[in-house]
Amino acid sequence: MNPEQPEHEGAEQDEEQGGHTGKPIGRRVLLGTLGLGALGVVTAPVLQRGMESFLASASDKDPTGLTDLLPNGGFRYYSVTSSVPRKNATTYRLTVDGLVDRPRTYTLADLRALPQTRLVRDVQCVTGWRVPDTPFEGVRLSRLLDAAGVRKGAGAVRFTCFDGAYSESLTLDQARRADVMVALRMQDKDLNHAHGGPVRLYVAPMYFYKSAKWLSGITVTEDVKPGYWEERGYDVDAWVGRSNGRDDEPTT
Repeated sequence: MNPEQPEHEGAEQDEEQGGHTGKPIGRRVLLGTLGLGALGVVTAPVLQRGMESFLASASDKDPTGLTDLLPNGGFRYYSVTSSVPRKNATTYRLTVDGLVDRPRTYTLADLRALPQTRLVRDVQCVTGWRVPDTPFEGVRLSRLLDAAGVRKGAGAVRFTCFDGAYSESLTLDQARRADVMVALRMQDKDLNHAHGGPVRLYVAPMYFYKSAKWLSGITVTEDVKPGYWEERGYDVDAWVGRSNGRDDEPTT
């Protein structure tokens, strides 16, 4: 947060469909939430779930990242931008293009109509936190690639996101694995905005930064291009326990 920019407590307006302006949460709100987080540890699970719901909406208004320090079911809400547009069943689109014979744009209804796959794996972040036995459901990425007709000479897949900043890549062989999907549901619920919804990538055997949130584009390319965090030093091949200098237990 820019120290010269004043905080405006309670000044956020209702978000318009398709986008909003991110603002840091006020100091009193943050301190109150910290107190609620501590209270949630010793009170009813209903209170804890209420706090997590608040964090889901507050985190994308908090470019300071301070809400990432609070408990929210084991996950850490995080974005590399100060705000992310919101998409729903009416406004969401996923484009598949690049070195393919049949480019296509999918709506959320289109994706839900395709055969769905369910995976239950640990989620492992490269920063160390882990959420065990997390269910994901969605469409295998290989199905979308097959439908598009990947051309000869293609060797990689690049992913872009509607936050306007994040990107990722996989080799074509990695993208065709059975444990790589375009996810629509997580923990037996539709993906919410804070978790990258309505659609995100899920790459089960790799560190979670490979599972790009707010997925909007799948482009088949010749070669792998480093993604957002890989341009900042993270490994391109991010196998859990075999990359980034870590020795975590594999998630496969």
